[in-house]
Amino acid sequence: MGDRLHDADYSSGVAAFEAKNFSQAMRFLYPLAQAGNADAQHRVAIMFQNGLGVVRDDGRAFEMMQAAAEQGYAIAQHGLGFMYLEGECVARDSAEAARWFRKAADQGLAGSLTTLAMMYEEGNGVEKDPEEARRLYAEAGFDL
Repeated sequence: MGDRLHDADYSSGVAAFEAKNFSQAMRFLYPLAQAGNADAQHRVAIMFQNGLGVVRDDGRAFEMMQAAAEQGYAIAQHGLGFMYLEGECVARDSAEAARWFRKAADQGLAGSLTTLAMMYEEGNGVEKDPEEARRLYAEAGFDL
């Protein structure tokens, strides 16, 4: 019974999030995020980061994004990479950004492959490596 209730709350939370009813989404998803659901953590992080349905809270946004990323959730690894790259919710750290983009890229996330390729192209957070940049762009589906 507990699992079905959990699933219903998750479904309701995702539906509310997709409908941009963020305060309702937060009510359903926050307890699931605290219980370790990676997708709920990612969505809650976005709501905290952008002040959607809740007061903006960079610390909690970072904490939730990191929790989801550490579970191997590719889209959260990408999100955490951007937090580090842009210095949003956490101190800017290009090398740490590259590390998280690499984890998401290893799971085939095209946006992370592309961002990582740009970082290698520019030598941002990683040693400049045009060859690696080209390889990553190709893996992301770009014809060069």
